[in-house]
Amino acid sequence: MKKFRYALLCGAILLSAAAVPAKAEEASLFQSLFNGKDLTGWVNVNTAEDTWSVRDGLLVCKGLPIGVMRSEKQYENFVLHIEWRHMEAGGNSGVFVWSEGTVPEGRQLPMGLEVQMLELDWVNQHKDKDGNLPPIAYVHGELFGANGVKTVPDNPRGERSKSIENRCLGKGEWNTYDVVCVDGVVKLAVNGKFVNGVSKSSRKKGYLCLESEGAEIHFRNIQIVELPPGILIPEEIAPTVVE
Repeated sequence: MKKFRYALLCGAILLSAAAVPAKAEEASLFQSLFNGKDLTGWVNVNTAEDTWSVRDGLLVCKGLPIGVMRSEKQYENFVLHIEWRHMEAGGNSGVFVWSEGTVPEGRQLPMGLEVQMLELDWVNQHKDKDGNLPPIAYVHGELFGANGVKTVPDNPRGERSKSIENRCLGKGEWNTYDVVCVDGVVKLAVNGKFVNGVSKSSRKKGYLCLESEGAEIHFRNIQIVELPPGILIPEEIAPTVVE
């Protein structure tokens, strides 16, 4: 997995048109977004005080109420590494990139681009009225603009993009997402293989948000490396939240 992350970083640097040579030392550019001790660096947006906690070095989300916790700062071009495991069958969660740091009244989730995290049994819990299962590719890793963000999906399922291969592990097992976000393009690797992507996002800079959506989920090893910036217009940048 370390070799995959290094190759991922080198590719992302090339994708971002950086004039920085790809050397082994660049793996150290990854910065931790979770210290394993407390919630430093994160801001509760619209969940309860006890929705998010730290236990045994893990970031624990109990899943209720539905809402998000956001990063303190905004990010534009970057590689995000995040590991997660659902603790309930059919659990739902995700991480928002290029997101707004607030949630409008009457909504539970922010404007942004969601990288979805679904537990494998979700598909069995969402049969249609005739008992048919949704496409298995929908189980994990869908990418889509939420609450107004527009994208062009690589693998369309309506306006969403679905993973072309199911690589997630089930309840209680750790999964790894590596997410490359550069100039309106998002590429998702699940457990060491790229399976999904979107392009031409209408939002290209914003906050990271972790999602609470009804089921307990654990996170660990949340790391990021920032890449050189691009050229943005104001409409592509999330409003700055003034603390």
